[in-house]
Amino acid sequence: MTTDLIFLCIAAFLAGFVDAIVGGGGLIQTPVGLVLLPQYPVATVLGTLKIPAFSGTSFAAIQYARMVKLDYKRLAAMTTIAFCAAVAGSRLLTIVSSSFMKPVLLLILIGVAIYTYTKKNFGVHTEKDHSDSQQWWYAAGISLVIGFYDGFIGPGAGSFLILAFVTLLGFDFLKASAHAKFVNLATNLGSIIFFAISGKIIYAIALPMALCNALGGFAGARFAILKGNAFIRILFLVVVCGTILRFAYDIFFK
Repeated sequence: MTTDLIFLCIAAFLAGFVDAIVGGGGLIQTPVGLVLLPQYPVATVLGTLKIPAFSGTSFAAIQYARMVKLDYKRLAAMTTIAFCAAVAGSRLLTIVSSSFMKPVLLLILIGVAIYTYTKKNFGVHTEKDHSDSQQWWYAAGISLVIGFYDGFIGPGAGSFLILAFVTLLGFDFLKASAHAKFVNLATNLGSIIFFAISGKIIYAIALPMALCNALGGFAGARFAILKGNAFIRILFLVVVCGTILRFAYDIFFK
């Protein structure tokens, strides 16, 4: 078990690093957790992994808040909506299977990857001709849909948030990553509360992983701020392609 915990902690650090920059840390952490903890129910493994995910996102969010200008008033509303949506998504996950949504998401992600690769200026700040009320509606819609998705399925939720902020609100990648961290904090917290009440968290595993994920999140956020939008765009593409492969595997080989 000690060796397994070391590998889980290494995966947690890498997940925190990647997730802090472009989201998608669950693509690293979740498969490792499912492979190394086969003796536990899937819901227990996923509930346990929410703790390190929250920890890493917290440290990344703090780093971004120091370096990137944030719209705190809008963020407060977005995080509240995302929190409630994630709780609802986690609840639904205990009732129905999420597998029927994966083929649709696979097609969407392939389109996202092609668009991001061909549009070299994708992720550069662009002014959107939205009124203030339209900005609020877009922000609320993004939080509701992706918050629910994160509680219900999960993989790539951070990347979807960044994509939505870039395409709908006109953020650049750095600003989108910063806002996504705070919304992701809310979705993780909503799921953690649900899984904790349900008794599906193994704290002896979650807490050491949380420390490593936090270190990764701290390092990843600093790296993203240092390297800027061009680097984030490349890593975003890599993570989206990884998500495509993950969904394709789930659909065609499981």
